[in-house]
Amino acid sequence: MDIRELLRTDLMIMDLKAQTKAEVIDEMVHNLFEKGVIKDEEAYKKDIIKREEEGSTGMGDGIAIPHAHNEAVNEPAVMFAKSEAGVDYDSLDGQPAHLFFMIAAPEGGDNTHLQALAALSQVLMNPDVTSALKSADTPEKVQAIFADAVARKEAENKAQEEAEKQADNAPASDRPYIVAVTACPNGIAHTYMAEENLKKAAEKLGVDIKVETNGSEGVKHLLSDSEIARAKGVVIAADKKVAMARFNGKQLISKPVTSAIKNPEELIQTILDGKAPAYKAEAGEEESSSASSNDTVWGSIYKQLMNGISHMLPFVIGGGILMAISFIVEQYMGGAKSPAFIFLNNAGNMAFAFMVPVLAGYIAEAIGDQPALMPGFVGGFMATVYSSSFGGAYTANVMSDAKSAAGFLGGIAAGFIAGHMMNGLKKLCKNLPKSVEGMKPMLI
Repeated sequence: MDIRELLRTDLMIMDLKAQTKAEVIDEMVHNLFEKGVIKDEEAYKKDIIKREEEGSTGMGDGIAIPHAHNEAVNEPAVMFAKSEAGVDYDSLDGQPAHLFFMIAAPEGGDNTHLQALAALSQVLMNPDVTSALKSADTPEKVQAIFADAVARKEAENKAQEEAEKQADNAPASDRPYIVAVTACPNGIAHTYMAEENLKKAAEKLGVDIKVETNGSEGVKHLLSDSEIARAKGVVIAADKKVAMARFNGKQLISKPVTSAIKNPEELIQTILDGKAPAYKAEAGEEESSSASSNDTVWGSIYKQLMNGISHMLPFVIGGGILMAISFIVEQYMGGAKSPAFIFLNNAGNMAFAFMVPVLAGYIAEAIGDQPALMPGFVGGFMATVYSSSFGGAYTANVMSDAKSAAGFLGGIAAGFIAGHMMNGLKKLCKNLPKSVEGMKPMLI
């Protein structure tokens, strides 16, 4: 699905009346509702606000890209709105936002629209495009500007891919070479804006760079072992967990994804100046948190928590959809005694039952890697189960018994405890003989 199809002229607001961030969201969400793009105004707005609480989508340079995946969305769409006066949108550069792109993405849909949204983020990094959009006075002109910009960007990307293929077989360049990884929890806008800004900064500094993106459509431009080996250093701009053991021994700087949007030259220059510490992977490590000595304690905690939440969401969403379908079956296809209703309702409940254990397990894994996964899961499971239920069979309904179950907060605590406990055991067992090294991660 092309961004030119998603950016519909009938949705555009060329003279936004809103004067505050909250009013911008209200006005744009209401417009989507009136045009039939979303079916539940409050549900969609709730997710938009939730995304803003994680970090402002005011990207700077007068641009804001509020977005959300939500089951209230009937069809994917991008709504453009323009404010002549500008609105304080808590942007990264502290300046008012004039151009707004609200992305409505349906839950559980395919990833074609995510590819188009990545294209949107890349196109908006071109100052000529944003300048032209600020001057546009009709929806048709806005669409024409994007049609031209996307076509040029596609040609540029194709030329870059060809250049990368040729570079693989060509002698090494005299220019410094670094690699980078960008990732954000939602994987829609920040991931690709960080990629684009790093590429532009690298070109300005005379550096060759390859950027791996960990977005909602999966990992793109995966870094090969040979590319990592010849790189002078690594830039990690991520708010969630990325595979880290492959960078063992490399000079590495790790920062939030917004750092690559605001200060990409600073990150690259740190590598060029040799001021970034060497990353050291622990024995038996497969994947590690993107936190390094450059991260704050709260930054590390945030990434670990987001790793748990991102793995938990499919169980919440899938369970909710199954239960919703079961109620439709109950109403129209045989009532509460219908086998289809019983199966779907139980399946939805069971999916919900995994929510806290998965959250705890993957928080633990983000801290202590694969060995921490099992204790994290078990701790999360214990947090949802009332003690009297251990004598009999466990069912999803046990989660409703709140007499002594620790619940969601208990699961979060269990994940952090399990992760740090496993890190402590790793340090305690670091001098074990090599003959038992292989059994350490799984058994000890």
